[in-house]
Amino acid sequence: MLSLTQLIVVLDGTIVNIALPQAQVSLGLSDTERQWVITAYALAFGALLLLGGRIADYWGRKRTYLVGMVGFGLASVWGGFAQSGTDLIAARGVQGLFAALMAPAALALLTVTFPNGRDRNTAFAVFGSVAGAGAAVGLVLGGLLTEFADWRWCLWVNVPVVIVGLIAGIALLRESRAEGDNRYDVLGAITVVAGLGSLVYGFTLAENGWARADTIGFIAAGVGLLVLFVWIESRVAQPLLPLRVVTHRVRGGAFLLQAIAGSVMIGALLYLTFHLQIVLGFAPLLAGVATLPLTVAIAIVAPIATRLLSRFGPRPLMIGGPIVGAVGLALLSRITPGGSYLLEVLPGLVVLGIGMGMLFVPLQNVALSGVAPHDPGAASATANASMQIGGSVGLSIFTTVYASASGHAAAASPAALVDGYSAAFVAAAIGMALAAVIAFALIRGPKEDLLPTGDRAPIHAA
Repeated sequence: MLSLTQLIVVLDGTIVNIALPQAQVSLGLSDTERQWVITAYALAFGALLLLGGRIADYWGRKRTYLVGMVGFGLASVWGGFAQSGTDLIAARGVQGLFAALMAPAALALLTVTFPNGRDRNTAFAVFGSVAGAGAAVGLVLGGLLTEFADWRWCLWVNVPVVIVGLIAGIALLRESRAEGDNRYDVLGAITVVAGLGSLVYGFTLAENGWARADTIGFIAAGVGLLVLFVWIESRVAQPLLPLRVVTHRVRGGAFLLQAIAGSVMIGALLYLTFHLQIVLGFAPLLAGVATLPLTVAIAIVAPIATRLLSRFGPRPLMIGGPIVGAVGLALLSRITPGGSYLLEVLPGLVVLGIGMGMLFVPLQNVALSGVAPHDPGAASATANASMQIGGSVGLSIFTTVYASASGHAAAASPAALVDGYSAAFVAAAIGMALAAVIAFALIRGPKEDLLPTGDRAPIHAA
């Protein structure tokens, strides 16, 4: 059930990708509004996750999870009935807000339910695999709904999942929360939300030029606010993000890896769907199905990686996975305007899926390893925020790279489009290679130190 929650949270980051052309015509969206349909969700989600994690820790993880589910379902209904671009973008932002409550609560519940041992490894392998496959599943489902129903069903499809989650959550979950004096860090919440929002918005503006005053201003303001946030967190008694969560070398490395993985799964896959539909002429459903080998590869690799994780620890997987993923993206960069899907797209997708499967299985386990009983909500929020903010920033960077390589033409030729898509894949491959270097440098130590042991203190259950 908790993994199903993670599925819809990740899935909603990509399910509208294939529906965007139809939604753009239906609502008369500009190209800028079209991008914000994706960015609004990731921005609200990523910027509010830390606050959502603390609310889950302090107010109660089950209660926060259920409220998040209800709000997410209502926002999905609103988005499905949108009559303008403003409506749709606002609804996507509200979806992200409630996802920021739901996601860290679900991951924190998983953490306290499986504190250590083989069961924890298995639980996190399932959770991580679902997170990894969710983006690709969203593309398939989005294509199916867009072609045979309507793009609006890409939002309404969340409603039955929310109903199942609510029923199961009420019946099966036990309440838990952090003990002690739990006060909210209001100033920290304001600065981190404003900082992340400004940073992501600045990177979005970079599509129109990195040297523009507004681009530089928003990025600089975002960095400054995040520096202020770190200063605040080092001085308040009850920080929104205890610095011990991110300054731990191994966890910090895992958060960086999640950011890069998010940029690939959210940003790079968007340009793959554009190539399939615009250049190769695939219908929405066929374009979605064409991404399915990525999901299948992740699903096949996950159980194998789980066994390897227990035997060798996470370090080999977290170094090897990004290397394999980079090779897959390099293969995708070889696309041509008149090329074959079977020869130019499929091999890269399969190799990318193998690499992502190797990476996702240990990633969240390591990101939450050794977290103090007071902090699982904050740590899980940081893990999710890393992926969403990474996806937002990655999408803006890939968009800038694409626009530069394709010549910024509004109606570019297929050759120019392919040049842009290929450049975006190369940028993503460089990011994955950097992830391997980060893993090599930071994910160090015996496997017993990298994975949880049985020394976790008890967590209050209500």
